[in-house]
Amino acid sequence: MIQVFDTKQDVAQAAAKLLLETATEAISKNGRFLVALSGGSTPALLYELLNKRPYAEKMPWQDTHIFWGDERLVPPTNDGSNFKQAKNILLQNVPIPEENIHRAKGELSPADAVPDYLAQLKAVSLNDGALPIFDLVLLGMGGDGHTASLFPGAIQPIERETAVISVTANYDGRPANRISFTPLLINKSKNILVLITGENKAATVNEVLNGETNLEKWPIQRIQPSNGTLYWYLDQAAAQNSKID
Repeated sequence: MIQVFDTKQDVAQAAAKLLLETATEAISKNGRFLVALSGGSTPALLYELLNKRPYAEKMPWQDTHIFWGDERLVPPTNDGSNFKQAKNILLQNVPIPEENIHRAKGELSPADAVPDYLAQLKAVSLNDGALPIFDLVLLGMGGDGHTASLFPGAIQPIERETAVISVTANYDGRPANRISFTPLLINKSKNILVLITGENKAATVNEVLNGETNLEKWPIQRIQPSNGTLYWYLDQAAAQNSKID
């Protein structure tokens, strides 16, 4: 499902509405809302909305559990931390229980951070320690087509075998040093919401949506839910080059 909005602020408003609706439905069915956040400037606009009326009062924070789809391997106080961004803008301003915030421990080594995050995931599963099914996973897309910390290049076999991987190889001339959900986990989600804004993404959006499938060149194309709904929320600037029905 692809929707185009006039401005990035309109994208954030629509995302906030979908998040609230999804949370309400999830809690009515399972007693909790399991969501994975992302970093970046577009989600930041969403987070700013969620800590203000009407969302701050209407969101069922007590029954919301938060993870992140990827994280840099840095301490939680580092400005590059996705956790720190969400904490500063949103989490410290709403009544969500601390035990409901499940962050990837970027201060650990990759060898320790991955099993720790997997253990946190399995601990909230409703299926006896199996991996959980997220009610909503929030994603962005880089100008190179990457999403979460899944970067262009050969798909490593481990990406198809486990839910969380470390991404430490050099990317774009520098070490990636990240931890990331894989499509194996993301694609099991009930809802996946991709937020893309800005004219600097327009060419890539067109290639991804209207060009040939190339999973190595465009990692965002690896995101295809097995039994859920995939939403693309774009602003006019990001969609300007694309043919969208």
